[in-house]
Amino acid sequence: MAKYRLIAATGCPTGIAHTYMAQEALEQAAKKKGITIKVETHGQVGVENRLTDQEIIEAEAVIIAADKDVQPERFAGKRIIDVSVSKGIKEADQLIAAALNGEGVISEKIEMAEGDKEKQHAQQSVGHSIYKNLMNGVSHMLPFVVSGGVLIAISFLWGIYSADPANAQYNEFAASLNRIGGFAMSMMVPVLSAFIAEGIAKRPGLVVGFVGGLIASDGGTGFLGGIISGFLAGYVVLGLIKALQPLPKTLDGLKAIFLYPVLGVLITGLIMTVISGPMASINEGMMDFLAGFENSSPLVLGVIVGCMCAFDMGGPINKAAYVTGTALLAQGNTSFMAGVSAACIAPPLITGFAVLLFGKYFEPNEKNAGLVNIILGSTHITEGAIPFAAKDPLRVLPIMMLGSSIAAVLTYFFRVQVPAPHGGFLVLPVVTHGLLWILAILAGSIVGGVLLGLVQKRKSLSV
Repeated sequence: MAKYRLIAATGCPTGIAHTYMAQEALEQAAKKKGITIKVETHGQVGVENRLTDQEIIEAEAVIIAADKDVQPERFAGKRIIDVSVSKGIKEADQLIAAALNGEGVISEKIEMAEGDKEKQHAQQSVGHSIYKNLMNGVSHMLPFVVSGGVLIAISFLWGIYSADPANAQYNEFAASLNRIGGFAMSMMVPVLSAFIAEGIAKRPGLVVGFVGGLIASDGGTGFLGGIISGFLAGYVVLGLIKALQPLPKTLDGLKAIFLYPVLGVLITGLIMTVISGPMASINEGMMDFLAGFENSSPLVLGVIVGCMCAFDMGGPINKAAYVTGTALLAQGNTSFMAGVSAACIAPPLITGFAVLLFGKYFEPNEKNAGLVNIILGSTHITEGAIPFAAKDPLRVLPIMMLGSSIAAVLTYFFRVQVPAPHGGFLVLPVVTHGLLWILAILAGSIVGGVLLGLVQKRKSLSV
């Protein structure tokens, strides 16, 4: 078995693009340094290239580039550099150099010097911890929303009322699709809550978070209730673990199978029952607010959504818009997600049109990447545009934000409805006003592509 000098784990909330881009960036950076590295990926299909216990023991250091739970407790006693997945893509060379230079901190299970503790605190900021746990919930929730949303959307091909036995449009097969999709969609809040709690308190938090999410869902609190119940459950279980620590070690099995779940579900359930009413009002108010924007101010809403989606392309700000769209989709609002999808599809298409229209001003590898981005963008994978933005963020990002905003604004003006949170043009058969949606996206992408090409032309001529 080969011995790896460094090991790494990567993972992004959707598990589609960032995960593997970070893997490739770290592997290429290690290759430049002439050292061996094994990168474990936590994608939507599960864990691939899994690290063995022996490989962990033999490695000099660990790089974690993830915005989701990658079971870091496995690396107890190892020197760890823990960053977001986007840094794994953009700063791979610096991360490899840092690992080789002895940077990073030892896992908390091993005694650390005071300076190392300060560095660990700086790396594991409260904000990053909250974001990582939230994204752990989102990554597990997405397949439920995607599968449920697409099946419900397909059922509408037989008619909007095809699942209603009292209506003339009723179709038994369509009704079955609608019911199955509804079951998947109904799992969104409990699964979101369960895996937020699991990210915080590991396995003991899972059942408590799931029950808290069911109460939130039953109380009409929407995804906001799921987020609150997830964090509440996770920290309640952590509190119980600390409070019950003095008990004899012989009772560890009893704690795991009885005390943690029973007390955790009781405490979390009572709190969620009390706050469900106010949370439901807040959730309803937010939906009404966004619906009001869609009807009265599509320009303002489109600009906000476009700028959020293109600003960091798969990062926290992008995910804030995406998660909101996904949550509203699960509650029957298919308009908001249409603008989010358009804004996420536009950036990679912008790079594609730029290299098609101004190809001679781009390097061969950039032209190839731009052409590939046409495929990536068409399937709602925004991250393909990151390498273009990373090279010249001050000029490229505003262009991406403008193009995405045009696409989102036109989408809202055209009253497009997209019932699936992912898939890009693959879900066109179930999109309302699909041709207008394509037109909106192409308009934003072509404007952005021309501007990006002109910027590249000016850079090339000034060299």
